[in-house]
Amino acid sequence: MSKKKQLKLGAFLPGSGHHVAAWRHPNTPADGGLNFQHYKQLAQTAERGKFDMLFLADGLAVWDRGQGAEAFSRSGQFSVHFEPLTLLSALSAVTENIGLVATSSTYDEPFHLARKFASLDYLSGGRAGWNLVTSSAEAAAQNFSQENHLEHSLRYERAREFVDVVTKLWDSWEDDAFLHDKESGIYFDAEKLHVPHHKGKHFSVRGPLNVARPPQGYPVIVQAGSSEAGQDLAAQTAEAIFTAQQTLAEAQAFYTSVKGRLAKYGRSPDHLKIMPGVFPVIGKTEQEAKDKYEQLQELIHPLVGLGLLSGLVGGHDLSKYPLDGPLPDLPDTNGGKSRLQLIIDLARRENLTIRQLYLWIAGARGHRTILGTPEHIADQLEDWFVNGGADGFNIMPPWLPGGLEEFVDLVIPELQRRGIFRTEYESSTLRENLGLPRPVNQFTTKTAPEPVGVGSLA
Repeated sequence: MSKKKQLKLGAFLPGSGHHVAAWRHPNTPADGGLNFQHYKQLAQTAERGKFDMLFLADGLAVWDRGQGAEAFSRSGQFSVHFEPLTLLSALSAVTENIGLVATSSTYDEPFHLARKFASLDYLSGGRAGWNLVTSSAEAAAQNFSQENHLEHSLRYERAREFVDVVTKLWDSWEDDAFLHDKESGIYFDAEKLHVPHHKGKHFSVRGPLNVARPPQGYPVIVQAGSSEAGQDLAAQTAEAIFTAQQTLAEAQAFYTSVKGRLAKYGRSPDHLKIMPGVFPVIGKTEQEAKDKYEQLQELIHPLVGLGLLSGLVGGHDLSKYPLDGPLPDLPDTNGGKSRLQLIIDLARRENLTIRQLYLWIAGARGHRTILGTPEHIADQLEDWFVNGGADGFNIMPPWLPGGLEEFVDLVIPELQRRGIFRTEYESSTLRENLGLPRPVNQFTTKTAPEPVGVGSLA
């Protein structure tokens, strides 16, 4: 009898939790974003639950939505937090099986990024993953000597080349290049060194990388864009997508769209895992779950809610509009396009005021919110999973550590009972636990063109 298909789970772990007011929850450390012992507990809890990975988002600017000093001072965990690769390197020493995925922006340099993630893959024994983003906040551009972002389509064009350079650098060395032969004095086989000598429109990178080929070949590549350009980039480069949909029909349409693009790049549908975000509020009864949610909602200051909403609609300042009036017509943005459209669609479909809209997005920021018992939440996850809406989910606990502990202790056993989630890890690497193939070195395949200088530092 064949084993049931298994869903994949990520634990998305901002310091205090996903709700915008989570840092004010009585059972959450307000300094969670800079508290290593807190993160150590979270990582070990997620590993106890057999999560495939823990995921750290990142931003290259503080959470300032242009709403003034008072709103900024109330923004909590979104103001300061660890640099994610530094934190994951520390967590690699206190975990054994769970994948360690971090966001890193194309504002970095390809060589620098390739080196850091290759190092994390070694430190963790093959558990690293890179969430590729182009960044959407104008404040990030201003921290990197630019006044504005590149135009949206140009950012994605540049991102494609960025990934091309990074993978060439990871392939600088063949897997068995390093002989470490003390008797002969040969440290590596020079024939198994490949110097990329990349020269493109956006980057010129000689290489090779000064880290051996990562244990996984490449750290798992994750992407979160859902626009047309984002979907196409994911189909070409990504192995997991973190996305946001509200209904099964929307999730199925996205799933079909992205999976349908893979053949264009010679890829199998199984080699890309689609994992929508889910914000679960868990109670022994539905009423208890609603009460927990309302407890958090009551902690939202209007300035913070308005600032969050303004940021998610492309940085448009909504403070000049009545809070209890409708969302105005908004022009296109050079920021994130898919989330803007999701919020506009929601506001129009549900006839929500600006206040109702910021209260609605305060927890999940456009991802799906599920309130209820463990059985109800498992029902909802299983429905999307078995009906072509998802390969798994990125779980977004409302507050931490309690929201994660409840999911691990109450929902995970229900998913295991249904036979759709593991009881033990299949492997010690993230790539194998996700059921992803190990990439072949592009310089050793017969079809891959040899770059200038292969096998030589010339």
